[in-house]
Amino acid sequence: MYKVLYNKQISPDSYEMLIDAPLAIKKAIPGQFVIVMAKKDSERIPLTIYDMDKEKGLLTIIYQVIGASTEELTHVKEELFSVVGPLGNPNEICANPEEFKGKRICYVAGGVGIAPVYPQVKHLKENGIDVDVIYGSRNKDLLLIRDKIEAVCDNVIYTTDDGSYGRQGFVTTVLEENLDKYDVVVAIGPIIMMKNVAEVTRKNNIKTIVSMNPLMVDGSGMCGACRCEVDGKPKFACIHGPEFDGHKIDFDLALKRMKIYKEEEKVKWDQMKELLAKDNS
Repeated sequence: MYKVLYNKQISPDSYEMLIDAPLAIKKAIPGQFVIVMAKKDSERIPLTIYDMDKEKGLLTIIYQVIGASTEELTHVKEELFSVVGPLGNPNEICANPEEFKGKRICYVAGGVGIAPVYPQVKHLKENGIDVDVIYGSRNKDLLLIRDKIEAVCDNVIYTTDDGSYGRQGFVTTVLEENLDKYDVVVAIGPIIMMKNVAEVTRKNNIKTIVSMNPLMVDGSGMCGACRCEVDGKPKFACIHGPEFDGHKIDFDLALKRMKIYKEEEKVKWDQMKELLAKDNS
């Protein structure tokens, strides 16, 4: 069991959790993730390492409530059953900062995608690399950790679909307007957003890294649930990723695979709501 120091709501649909999990972060580098389980019989949920204090052994995660299992996480008060990590490969730039010094780098984040962007930008700042960040969401209330990202990045451009904060419109519009400024683009967020970013950068042949977030079960490449197609070949996000060349990902296949278990997810969600209703009655 892993002690939870807090589990607090930070937006209408997102939560931040601080966990005592020293072994899970001891050798972690930004870009890697953990898999958590709320209870012994819970689903395994892959979540990005949002922040970490290796000296104190503290791990921070941010998660969005999108189904039964993430809803279950919101009710965790004192302990998590399991935290496994670090899993996956670190971000290429964070793992090799010296190779990218002098490069003009832009991070593009969508929604909760800012959670994995923050530790990478923070790490690069500590290694003498300043980057730009373009961050978008549907509205102002869904823009997360603005103060933290601004503390590690001098140039953050916000967009919202409804114009309630920053520029009205999409992150791709801002990126396209500034495309000649960058040598490398990292996109993290909804698959459709990453696909659109990759299409924008493809025109100028700009190196583009995307972080895939497909369905995942065991995190070791054995189950095959997180299969992606990269340059026409099958890859598993949990062991080959989660980051890949954005110009080689088959995004259309990835979008289809995200919908495979929609019916099963609905059944599980309905069951979870029934259980919560009983607990509150």
